Amino acid sequence: MDEAVHVAVMPRQRLPLDRIMAQIAQVLGEHGCLRGWRDELLDVYGEGRRLCVLERAAMRPLGLLTKAVHLNAWSSDGRLWLARRSETKATDPGMWDTLVGGLAVASEPLDTSLVRESFEEAGLQAGDIRGRSPLRVVLRMHRRLPEGYQVEDVLVSDCVLPDDVVPRNQDGEVSEIRLATLEEAWSLVEADEFTQEAEASILDSLAIRCRAAGAC
Repeated sequence: MDEAVHVAVMPRQRLPLDRIMAQIAQVLGEHGCLRGWRDELLDVYGEGRRLCVLERAAMRPLGLLTKAVHLNAWSSDGRLWLARRSETKATDPGMWDTLVGGLAVASEPLDTSLVRESFEEAGLQAGDIRGRSPLRVVLRMHRRLPEGYQVEDVLVSDCVLPDDVVPRNQDGEVSEIRLATLEEAWSLVEADEFTQEAEASILDSLAIRCRAAGAC
């Protein structure tokens, strides 16, 4: 059975693709196929290029690619800041995550998304993460979710937070923020307490730090 969504050419109406996709999202919402409505647009990609925008809530029901930016924030003494997702989150409630993680919205540069998410999730100012590493793709997620199918590029950056900076959540989507030693973080990995995206991001960061220290 064909499970793809096909958008046919409509020469009489000559609707732009943004408009067509908006109508598709509206129909999905009217028939109860979306989990809520976010009033937030994300870019739709195809064949490596941006095609149009679409309501965020419709991305996973249609199995479309999203881009998530994450920040691994370290302390000067080598501990890692971690955030626990709120129990009200639709995906992975209550699990441990990178300090910062969120989706890039439509027409927003990825670095801008990271700065925005860093404030919303941890109260960090742009200057607090000025020395961060460039974003890098560590994983493309493919997994089924209750609301559809997740296809997501996971991008991560690393930084060392100043000692006088204490992260505080701003948007209510995080229930706890803590500093963890490497041993504590590894115990959480072994206990499957991290989201898949966070685990991949943290392990990638650990590997980079290990190689830089000449310990690998």
